[in-house]
Amino acid sequence: MDQIFSKLKGDKWIWIIVIVLSGWSLLAVYSSVGTLAYKEGKGTELYLFKHFSIIVVGLVLMYLSHKLDYRYYAGISKLLMIIAIPLLLFTLIGGNKVNEASRWVTIPVINQTFQTSDLAKLALITFLARMLSRKAHEIKDLKKSFIPIMGTVCLVFVLIAWANLSTALMLFGTSVLLLLIGRVSFKQIGIVCVGGAFLLLLVILIGPRRATYISRFESFFKTEQTTQGPVSFQEDKNYQANLAKMSIASGELFGKGAGNSVGRNLLPHPYSDFIFAVIVEEYGTIGGAILLFLYVALMYRCIRIVTLSPRAFGAFLAAGLGFSLTIQALANMAVAVGLGPVTGVPLPLVSMGGTSILFTSVALGIILSVSRSVEELKGKEELNEIPKNPKVVVGTI
Repeated sequence: MDQIFSKLKGDKWIWIIVIVLSGWSLLAVYSSVGTLAYKEGKGTELYLFKHFSIIVVGLVLMYLSHKLDYRYYAGISKLLMIIAIPLLLFTLIGGNKVNEASRWVTIPVINQTFQTSDLAKLALITFLARMLSRKAHEIKDLKKSFIPIMGTVCLVFVLIAWANLSTALMLFGTSVLLLLIGRVSFKQIGIVCVGGAFLLLLVILIGPRRATYISRFESFFKTEQTTQGPVSFQEDKNYQANLAKMSIASGELFGKGAGNSVGRNLLPHPYSDFIFAVIVEEYGTIGGAILLFLYVALMYRCIRIVTLSPRAFGAFLAAGLGFSLTIQALANMAVAVGLGPVTGVPLPLVSMGGTSILFTSVALGIILSVSRSVEELKGKEELNEIPKNPKVVVGTI
């Protein structure tokens, strides 16, 4: 174990958290894909192997990302933005449409779907970190800083929100937090929030998924049955949230044990959107609390990196990417326990999925790159404190 960690630089606790979550993900996904395997006529082992392969690729990407000096990501962020914005436009126009939402594009040759919002999240956060660090001395200047920064944020927000409102809102929230850390004035942040609220209203009222958004908000705020007369359980608009809460309640304190979930056979997407409900049913409230603690611990380690980073860009990177992952995890859990309307947000590093795991791994690799730089700088400072010609006193230890 010591040999493995000697090759892994950066915060060791983040590595441990990632490994624990990845292992837990294998158990949870294998337990929850039974219904999907039955519908598609495939074995559950096939999904387990595919998910395991994605996790391995993700860990490799995380390792490679953490080996690259984080300062190079400042230049890479510009390239990512140049790629991400046209790709988001292409997704809306010619992407794969599922449930009136165009979120994916198919990669030629390998014939695999790719969710472009995952790339856009990474691109925007790294780009914001670059802009805020480079324009720190003129951050309150309207023309030089505020308009370029917020113009980019609002453009990406609209392009993602048109098909994926929940992801866009979380990304917008992360951007506002970065602006607060970057010492943008409260007046300007207020203008940003008003502009964001206007864009949100625009997407809800005239967007292609307006009926879905309005229905989900109404279902969340109205506890009574939304359909008059006798209806089946599936016809009730709250049936997904109700099933999730029933699964969580049946898990009680210690759970039913791995692989013994009943809700996995009834919940829609128990391997992704509602995987937290399956985990709590199988591992109990204690298991759910441990999972929550892991994400909170991850955010704590990111905040620690922020406080130790000697450069503003590294601090913004660690803060933005850390907030993004933690907010996404809390949003997924909140939906499962009934604290928010139903969304399609996966649980980072745990839910089954391709691009989500890969880009989450890259984001964590970038955070670890910042941490590695902090450790190397600390090591150099300690080395400089050692006297070049120390006096040796005979008889002392």
